[in-house]
Amino acid sequence: MGQKDPRVDAYIDQAPEYARPVLRHLRELVHTACPDVEEGWKWSMPHFLKDGILCSMAGFKNHCAFNIWRGELIFGEGLTAAGRAKETMGRYGRVRSLADLPPDAEILGHLRTALHLGATGAKKKASPRPKAPAAELPVPGCVTTALAAHPAARDQFTRLSPSHRKEYIEWITEAKTDPTRQKRLATMVEWLTEGKSRNWKYQKC
Repeated sequence: MGQKDPRVDAYIDQAPEYARPVLRHLRELVHTACPDVEEGWKWSMPHFLKDGILCSMAGFKNHCAFNIWRGELIFGEGLTAAGRAKETMGRYGRVRSLADLPPDAEILGHLRTALHLGATGAKKKASPRPKAPAAELPVPGCVTTALAAHPAARDQFTRLSPSHRKEYIEWITEAKTDPTRQKRLATMVEWLTEGKSRNWKYQKC
């Protein structure tokens, strides 16, 4: 047998009048779908637990919300049970009366699907995060000046990939003394004129 939490009774009793029959009905459906469900209390609202969180419900000033965990695997990411964009925390949209809920059989089907997903440990596949393009290093004035006097080297520099330009820029800016920097600038111009990247010696032919 499932366990009922007296805090859920108090929550329903204190909910707006319109919300009480909705919350009582949803609670009954959850216990019908899963007789051994346990009631709990998270984030100041009733939750129902079986292999983790199964679902939650809430009664607000103007609407109720019923949220089924792993709902994105049942309905789709960011969608309600009706296939519309999910504007609230609930999967059934803004519920203001029992008439706004889907048929009981449909809700029970959703809950049983969620129970199966919970029992099998199904999880949403994480969407790969697109990598932000790396910010390109600004070209130091000394590099710009050196390239301005050698058009062939300048044109080759502009054709390099951002990563290869970065290699040259870092090599120049990491010079600790001005003589070293000037020597590297001269070498850079020479290599660019020959169509070479900074690390051309280590590249496979």
